[in-house]
Amino acid sequence: MEKTVYTPDKGRLETIDLRITEENTTWFDNHDILMITDFDGDLIIQERNFNYPLRVYEVSRADIGFDPHEAQKIYNVHIQKT
Repeated sequence: MEKTVYTPDKGRLETIDLRITEENTTWFDNHDILMITDFDGDLIIQERNFNYPLRVYEVSRADIGFDPHEAQKIYNVHIQKT
């Protein structure tokens, strides 16, 4: 499905064709991060709010140990740069 994401490296929104499956997505309960998804060698981080998901280049779920706390740290660092 088409999804609009924020790409901090480009400093803009972009639309990607994101397929969310059990194989590429980890969902979280009771955390500010709703889900993390692997996408073309990058990581999509979706918070539990109405903000656009964040696309982080060259990071995967495995790189952060499938950990929502690590995802939150990455999200915060990239959002603070904007």
